[in-house]
Amino acid sequence: MSAPFFLRAREPVGRFVRGATGRAPQPSLGRLRAAVAALFALDGFVFGTWAARVPDVSAQVGADHTALGAALLCLSLGALACMQLTGALAARLGPGLVAAVAAVAVCAAAVLPGLATSVPQLCAALLAFGAATGMVNVAANSVGVQVEARAGRPLLSGLHAAFSFGGLGGALLGGVAATVLDVPAHLVVVAGAGLLLTAVLVPTLVGADAAVVQPVPVAAQVPRRSPTAALVVLGCIAGATAYGEGALTDWGALHLREDLGATSGLAAAGYAGFALTMACGRLAGGALVARLGERRLLVGGTLLAAAGALLAVTTSSVPVALAGFGVVGLGLANVFPLAVARAGALGGSRGIATSTTVGYTGLLGGPPAIGFLATHAGLPVALGTVALLAVVAAVLVALLDGDRVRVPALPPLDLSRLDLAPVHRAAGDLRILAVA
Repeated sequence: MSAPFFLRAREPVGRFVRGATGRAPQPSLGRLRAAVAALFALDGFVFGTWAARVPDVSAQVGADHTALGAALLCLSLGALACMQLTGALAARLGPGLVAAVAAVAVCAAAVLPGLATSVPQLCAALLAFGAATGMVNVAANSVGVQVEARAGRPLLSGLHAAFSFGGLGGALLGGVAATVLDVPAHLVVVAGAGLLLTAVLVPTLVGADAAVVQPVPVAAQVPRRSPTAALVVLGCIAGATAYGEGALTDWGALHLREDLGATSGLAAAGYAGFALTMACGRLAGGALVARLGERRLLVGGTLLAAAGALLAVTTSSVPVALAGFGVVGLGLANVFPLAVARAGALGGSRGIATSTTVGYTGLLGGPPAIGFLATHAGLPVALGTVALLAVVAAVLVALLDGDRVRVPALPPLDLSRLDLAPVHRAAGDLRILAVA
């Protein structure tokens, strides 16, 4: 049987890109780290730009809330569909090469929503944009894990901080651009700037794979012992971050406005504070891991996020709620990066793809679930599930032991102390009834 297409294409594609980038020698650690941070920031900036223009795109295609929700669901579905494929491609072709292609794809796909003139066109555009964002997510994390391995110290949290700051910048500049540019022109400008940055990054990203001279045989790429259960648990832990982030992004401002009577400016500050504290927490992630250890940081962070979420939904004070949102961002800051880093150490690019796919379902299913709960129990109760899932994540962290999932042992059953007399009497009664 012939090899899959992407295996046959590996050498031609690699030769083409390496030839176009001047042989792409292996870059220094500092240069590679800067390039990967720029890739994370680019991804965050593009996505933040899109988020800032969602209302304008919705008005452009004439979508009501239900239609817009369906279109946004296509964004998540596209990302989920592409993540596993990207993990396989990164394992075969090299994560640097795939990251370079993904950066081009996400810049080009960002233009598509601005060109849509109907809801079906918007759904198709967001499906493609979501696939590109899923691809760059997995590829960037794969190269980030390589950088962390070369450095010998935790760096992935800092790289994710670049994504957070990029998202903030994209959202802020997107709001300013909305006053002077229509949606298609704005997204074309962003895509053009992103492609220029990508052209600078490509040689360094492709050079990250230069240490691999010969392709690794397929049989040798499959570990003898696949820690699938641990990868799924890591994905569930990462999902707590995705669920909390999706919840506060889509519903936090509404809670502040409708339940606490905040002004529009203060309501918008809720997500801004959450994103800012998350970015700052990720910047300090490496130092926190070195000081506290990975397990204590994960457990402490998830419990801190749970406390912040409870504070935000049980108070009647807007400043206290804003502080609670900030605490949630600080607590969840390093959960996703550390879970992805552990998954990469256990399963390489495929492990990252598995845990990211499972984790992304939190972002996919969280906002609709909160909307359903808010309809029946109120928005504060619905947002309280952020605290619940954060506690669940803390329990899952406690169950992880390296690449195994520890199942608590049940105490032995002492049959000698079991009173069986009622059972014997019942059996005797049944025999009497049977004879009768």
